[in-house]
Amino acid sequence: MNTIPLVDLSLQHKRLRDEIAGAVQGALDRGDFILGQDVSRFEEEFAEYCGVKYAVGVDNGLSALELSLRAFGIGPGHEVILPAHTFTATAAAISFTGATPVFVDVNPETWTIDVHKIEEAITPRTKAILPVHLYGLPADMNVVLGIAEKYNLIVVEDACQAHGAMYKGQRVGGIGNAAGFSFYPTKNLGACGDAGIVTTNDSNVAEKIRTLRNCGQRVKNVHEDHPFNHRLDNLQAAILRVKLKYLDEWIASRRRLAALYNTLFDDALVEKPVELPGYQHVYHLYVIRTQNRDSLQTLLKERGIGTAIHYPMPVHLQPYYLKNGTPQFSCPVAEKLVGEILSLPMYPELTEEQVSAVVSEIKSLEVKSH
Repeated sequence: MNTIPLVDLSLQHKRLRDEIAGAVQGALDRGDFILGQDVSRFEEEFAEYCGVKYAVGVDNGLSALELSLRAFGIGPGHEVILPAHTFTATAAAISFTGATPVFVDVNPETWTIDVHKIEEAITPRTKAILPVHLYGLPADMNVVLGIAEKYNLIVVEDACQAHGAMYKGQRVGGIGNAAGFSFYPTKNLGACGDAGIVTTNDSNVAEKIRTLRNCGQRVKNVHEDHPFNHRLDNLQAAILRVKLKYLDEWIASRRRLAALYNTLFDDALVEKPVELPGYQHVYHLYVIRTQNRDSLQTLLKERGIGTAIHYPMPVHLQPYYLKNGTPQFSCPVAEKLVGEILSLPMYPELTEEQVSAVVSEIKSLEVKSH
């Protein structure tokens, strides 16, 4: 059979080549390379898309989360609660502020933060909750917000994998006090390099992040805050403005392909991703769960089917956090989950025939392995 990659960005860029080239050429002609016209316009367009008042472009998703936390004064001596199953950057954003990440387990059905584990992790040092909209599925934000209100905590959404996802009729990015998005090239809305953005409805937070990202200056050469350099590159913003127009179309394609996967997997020996009532999953990744993950991945590779593991180790067990005395809570769901999850090919240009071929191979291999 023909090779089926985990993701193929060349198809998207081939389709948009002329539009992207025109957008980049426009920026080159203007010469406004740092915080130029395309950055400010993309911020306005993405804020409107998310249904928020403000968006502030930064250099990557990790910076978006870190600066969001800093904007609320979170730093040394504080604790921030997050799920154990996520990309390490979620925890790194907390560590970079000098605060301590406190890991809790994930829900066995959705694999997002187990909201019933949050309160037991709260201490007098807790200042924020950082829920992750994992793989494109929103966390249970109503419960998170209820806990935050009860204990006077800040909520920063990690929406780095969930551009366009919906929770109870509202797009992620405007549910908490602020949110961080990544535009890493493989994301549902991806740049041609690193890029990120913060969304918020708080004007003071937006202004604080604008200052922090630009060497701590509101006025040129007057550095009144931490002199970070976390600006969104203007050329990347120009590319993202082109792609944003197609995001809803790409989400619809991902959801259609995920629905096909789900239908074809009905009688397979794998656990499919869930989408609960009131949630709209945008399937940044299509992740299955199987007890024969490692052997299945090896056999699929032999058949030319690309897969990946997102992520192979819970963050609380990463060597850095073990050796730095991070508070430890039991996270048995996350620890078992990471040995069984497998990301399958998922991108808007994937064909139904390719999805069918992937599922057919998995069914045949799973039957053999049992």
